Amino acid sequence: MIRQIARQMILTVRRGKNYFDVIANRGDRFECPFCGYRSNRLSIVGSGQQVLIDKDVVGAKIREGGCFKCGSKDRHRLVLVYLKYKLGIFSSDAIIRILHMAPEKSLSKYIQNNSSHEYIGGDLVPERYSYVKNMVKVDLLEIPYENDSFDLIICNHLLEHISQDDLAMQEIRRVLKPGGTAILQVPISLNSETTYEDGTITSPQDRLVAFGQSDHVRIYGRDYPDRLRKAGFEVNVQNISKEFARFGLNANEDLFVATK
Repeated sequence: MIRQIARQMILTVRRGKNYFDVIANRGDRFECPFCGYRSNRLSIVGSGQQVLIDKDVVGAKIREGGCFKCGSKDRHRLVLVYLKYKLGIFSSDAIIRILHMAPEKSLSKYIQNNSSHEYIGGDLVPERYSYVKNMVKVDLLEIPYENDSFDLIICNHLLEHISQDDLAMQEIRRVLKPGGTAILQVPISLNSETTYEDGTITSPQDRLVAFGQSDHVRIYGRDYPDRLRKAGFEVNVQNISKEFARFGLNANEDLFVATK
């Protein structure tokens, strides 16, 4: 009983703070493409781990990148803006088949609520995703679908968790249809030419220090596109942050659009 009361008090305080932040930061500089909230600044997101700072890891280190109202992060908004304004998947009458790995709540719900596409969420622990209508157990090293199955695959900040990322990339390419699109985002060190990984680092604490997160196994460098090409993809690296500045995208985060 005491724990329940304490938990409710904590939630009340958090909701009150969130409400205050939403009111206090209203403005016209940024617009969240998920919830439509307009603000003068973005909330602080990311990690302050020293290795992320030293290696200038875009998409992971601490930064202003969150929506005060719905909590979406810059890396979520980047993918949504690309899907909506570049690929046009929400305005096309053509029905496509989508595989979204480890689907983020905000992005997943938006796709499901704003399109009639065949949407499949995939993860090793599918029961964690109650907000996905069609959630399937998927191991990226052995995707349970036939060759050329999907028009669009979204894999947003996931490959850095997988030891055999080369095999995962090959599997993604295998199930992608010819002419299909795979959005394969990862945190990247802007001052490292090559990817840093060390298979002897296995404990969560050591990985936290070495890679910036306890379940990460590498920090990708600027050679990331070459790793995708080695798996057989054609890779288009683009930055749309200036074109869609009102959505508060990370100016340093490129999009890695892979095709087959």
